[in-house]
Amino acid sequence: MSFDGETAVFELGKDAAKWAEKIRNPRGLLDKLGVKAGASVAVLGVEDSEFIEQLSAKTSALQNGTTSRELDFVFYEADRPEDLAGLADLVPSLKRNGALWVVSPKGKGAQVKDIDVMAAAREAGLVDTKVVSFSDTHTALKLVIPVAQR
Repeated sequence: MSFDGETAVFELGKDAAKWAEKIRNPRGLLDKLGVKAGASVAVLGVEDSEFIEQLSAKTSALQNGTTSRELDFVFYEADRPEDLAGLADLVPSLKRNGALWVVSPKGKGAQVKDIDVMAAAREAGLVDTKVVSFSDTHTALKLVIPVAQR
C-alpha cells in the first residue's frame, strides 16, 4: 500500500497461520469453559439440551440435577436474584481448584446482572475470573475459590 508517496509494509510473521486456523476453526463452548475429557461435572438448572449433549460426549462423570463432592465444574442457572443465595451451598461440591459457572440470561431484560453474581460470589468466598457468552440468550460467569484459600 502507499500513502502520500510512501510505502507501508506489513509483516504478518509466524503467527499468521495460527490466526488463520483460529478464524477458520473457532473454539467450541466447552473449550471456552475449560471442560476437559473426563472432568467431573454437575449441572443444576441449565436446560440447554445442546450443552448437555456436548457435556455427555466429553465426560461420563456428569450429574444432572444433583451434586457430589470433588467436582471439577458446577454449572448453575441463576435466572432471578434470589437464585444467587445458593452459591455458598455449592462451594463444598468443588475441588479446591474447581469452578462454579453461573449461567444467567443476558440483555436488558435480565433480572440477574454480572455485578449481582460478583457480589454474591464475594459473599460465598469466591472470586470471578472469566465471563463467556454461553449462548445467544445466556452468559456464564466463572467463579473460583481464591488461590490463597486453596
